[in-house]
Amino acid sequence: MSDTDTITTVNPATGKQLEEYSIQTKEQVDAILGTVSGAQPAWAKRSFDERGHVLRSVAESLRSQRTDLAHLMAAEMGKPVGQGEAEADKCAWVCDFYADHAEEMLADVARESDLDRAWTVYRPMGTVLAVMPWNFPLWQVLRFAAPTLMAGNTGLLKHASSVTGSALAIEELFRAAGADHVFRSLVLPSNRIEDIIADDRVSAVTLTGSEGAGRAVAAQAGEHLKPSVLELGGSDAYVVLADASVEQAAAACADSRLTNSGQSCIAAKRFIVVDDVYDQFLEAFLTELRERTVGDPTEAGTDVGPQAKADLRDELHDQVKASVDAGAELVLGGNIPDGAGAYYPVTALTNVEPGMVAFDEELFGPVAAVSRARDEQHAISLANQSRFGLGGAVFTADVERGRQIAADEMSTGNCFVNAKVASDPRLPFGGIGVSGYGRELSETGIQAFTNAKTVAVAS
Repeated sequence: MSDTDTITTVNPATGKQLEEYSIQTKEQVDAILGTVSGAQPAWAKRSFDERGHVLRSVAESLRSQRTDLAHLMAAEMGKPVGQGEAEADKCAWVCDFYADHAEEMLADVARESDLDRAWTVYRPMGTVLAVMPWNFPLWQVLRFAAPTLMAGNTGLLKHASSVTGSALAIEELFRAAGADHVFRSLVLPSNRIEDIIADDRVSAVTLTGSEGAGRAVAAQAGEHLKPSVLELGGSDAYVVLADASVEQAAAACADSRLTNSGQSCIAAKRFIVVDDVYDQFLEAFLTELRERTVGDPTEAGTDVGPQAKADLRDELHDQVKASVDAGAELVLGGNIPDGAGAYYPVTALTNVEPGMVAFDEELFGPVAAVSRARDEQHAISLANQSRFGLGGAVFTADVERGRQIAADEMSTGNCFVNAKVASDPRLPFGGIGVSGYGRELSETGIQAFTNAKTVAVAS
């Protein structure tokens, strides 16, 4: 079998090969598409209780297999095992959440009209293709699959090749629940996605990933007049105001920056601190960062594992070097350690200004970029000086002022006050600008891939 016929996964902690998977042939893909699209009409006719039973079964398996799944993610992309177990638990939550609430979220809505009666009714679209990244191998998939399937659609997954084992493990969860006909994984390279999007049996597309991948998939979906939802990168700014609890802010900022070893779209990337508390915050923040342990993701005490791939680690290091060359000050980390594995140390840059790579680009790894602001308005202006618009946070003792800034002055899809940004099945999630469009989760997410049909009746 030639290299072009297989996908090989690699352990980023050791650099050693894990598994080799056969790429599916055109005939195999055609059969999968036929199975999943062919099953959709009957699946849509099943009651919410019946569909919910499948999702609850998947949730039960996620909880019972949480440790095994966490070790699989640790092996494939370096996620610390404790974080992997938490990810499995969160996936179980999203399955249960939609099993419990889908019916009410998709209930008919009565409308006024010139006729006797009118409604909006929500009906499934068909089969939805999800193109998903490696950084949250379970969560990114289940947050799409749970609402999509509960709405009566069927799902196809094209996962990142580096987490092919996780993709097949998710398929097995649905197979064990008796529903592999409504959810399947495609083992394909990225250059074959366009053919899947073009296929008439696919009704819509969702992607979580890079800006470049989002542009490509959006263009392909648009060419075929298929709706899409995109959740792309972020360069989230956390603003620390003069009246903030500095210790609380420093802890939350460190937690957010190092979530998933820094490899999260909604991890804080830029830290913009008003001059009055800048020195105090920086001291507390660096203390927090220094306390985090970088190491083997399978060991209990590890906070930060390796980066998912060596080439991504090297790109991150190049971004750090370019920022230092432009005038940023390296105050922590910033070196590639000797030895095996795609490790990168917890790193902090100060004096980061617009025009520098660390300010303008997304740093997908454990690197914090700290900027000094003259005052509140300057801090907000710096936060908004970005092409991205996924998340952000404001830290202040004046909660009402913080809410007003978050609601009206921060240009993001998600903005939290005195807390790190996190996705939650109950809350709409998504971005603006080059961070994408559309929303996942909550009632907005389940309605995204439905036909909001108007039905009106004259007696």
